[in-house]
Amino acid sequence: MPTDEAHRAGVCALAVMAKAPRSGEVKTRLVPPLRAEEAAILSTCFLKDIAGNFMAASRSVPVAGYIAYSPPGSEGLFRALVPPEICLLPSRRIGLGFSLLDATEDLLAAGYGGACLVNADSPTLPTSILVQATEALRAPGDRVVLGPASDGGYYLIGLKQPHRRLFEDIDWSTERVFRQTVERAAGIGLDVVTLPSWYDVDDETSLRWLCHEILTGRPPPDCGRQGYAAPDTSAYLRGLAESGAGERLGVDSTTIERIAP
Repeated sequence: MPTDEAHRAGVCALAVMAKAPRSGEVKTRLVPPLRAEEAAILSTCFLKDIAGNFMAASRSVPVAGYIAYSPPGSEGLFRALVPPEICLLPSRRIGLGFSLLDATEDLLAAGYGGACLVNADSPTLPTSILVQATEALRAPGDRVVLGPASDGGYYLIGLKQPHRRLFEDIDWSTERVFRQTVERAAGIGLDVVTLPSWYDVDDETSLRWLCHEILTGRPPPDCGRQGYAAPDTSAYLRGLAESGAGERLGVDSTTIERIAP
């Protein structure tokens, strides 16, 4: 992952928007069926796997991986989670819209030819989608690249210029986010490249999708392709299922028997 100044113009920065994975502070909508500590561990696994996914994408296209983290002062926690090739980018303001805009501005100001911001809720996002987003930003001309999520939001936004309007007057954390962002792009005459749909793991239903995907090897509903292997997430969920948490996770006994050593 080339990150020195001389190479950055031809490189796309991939940054996961991450909150420190502390018990009771992350993935709270997964409690229940998970316990608070389990949800925090799962969040840690997600971050490790997304970093690994960035590394996998770097073998196909020129990208640099980042964790755009919050809150301030948690850098040491993140540094211990990911390999040194993944850089850290501190947040400047509170609020999702501000954080997305600030991260975009900071990465583009650092000289990168494009910036893709990825959520921290999609550990099995196919590497091919990251590659597709990067290639879309490397093509001539200005545009926004959007990855629609199954809940009406987006799992990825990629830009070559920090278009502030894309982050204004958005009903964050609702099913209207993707549609409103497309409308903002149309309002400023910005072309939109739409990536394949994927899903966020942010409630009990989507957690069950993740367990089904990992434990059966089948694609999640309406996604139509195999996801990234997500080894840390897979190992943790398999361990939970095998240790008696299968019922809480919506995993039946037949599946547990099939995955047992």
